Amino acid sequence: MSSSPIIQVRDLCKVFRVGDVDVHALRGVDLTVERGEFLCVAGPSGSGKSTLFHVLGGLTSPTAGEVLVEGRDLARISDAQRTELRKTKVGFVFQKYNLLPTLTAADNIAIARHIAGRPQDHDAQFEQVLELLGIRHRLHHKPSALSGGEQQRVAIARAIVNHPTLLLADEPTGNLDSKNSAAVLAVLRDLNQRLGQTILLITHDPHVASYGHRLVHMLDGRVADA
Repeated sequence: MSSSPIIQVRDLCKVFRVGDVDVHALRGVDLTVERGEFLCVAGPSGSGKSTLFHVLGGLTSPTAGEVLVEGRDLARISDAQRTELRKTKVGFVFQKYNLLPTLTAADNIAIARHIAGRPQDHDAQFEQVLELLGIRHRLHHKPSALSGGEQQRVAIARAIVNHPTLLLADEPTGNLDSKNSAAVLAVLRDLNQRLGQTILLITHDPHVASYGHRLVHMLDGRVADA
C-alpha cells in the first residue's frame, strides 16, 4: 500500500436540520483509509455509517471538520468539483442496484462511461473485471432477466468501469440471499486482492464485515474503535 492515504477524516461533523431540531449524524469522526485497503464500517441503524458514506462520496457536504479524498478537501471545493470527483474518482454500489430497467446490462455500464466522458470501448483491465464478475454472458439481458446477485454484479461493473480510486459500497448484500451475498463479497475481495481496488464497505452484518482487512465500528455518530 502507498504511504499516502486515500482518505483522511479529522473531526468530521454532520448536522441535519429536521423541523426545529438539529440531528447530529456525525460527531467528530476521525478516520484514515490507506490505498489498496478493504475497510468495513459496521454499526446499527442510526450510527452514522451511511452519512459517513455520503460525505466521503461527495453526495453531501460536511458541516464541520476536514475530509480529504485524494488530497482534496471536500469542504473547500465547489459543487462542480465534487461532481467531477464522483464521476472520475469514486464508484458507488448501493443496496438497491439502481439499474435502469429498460436498458441491457451492457448499456447500464456504458452510461457510466458516457457520463464520465470516457470512450465506450472496454480496456484490458475492465475485460478482466468482467471475468471476475462472471457476467460477460449476461450483458445483453435487461435487469428483469437477471437474478439479484447478477444485478448487483452489474452494478459493481458500472461502479468500477471508469477505474475509480475508491469504491464505496453501502450494504451491497442487503437485498441478496446467502448464496448471492457470498458471490458478491467474493467478487469484491477479488477486486481488492487482484486489482488493488480500495474499498470502503458499509454494513450492519458481522459476517459481511469479516471480508475486509480492517473493521471500524460506529455508534451514535462516532467511531467506537478503529
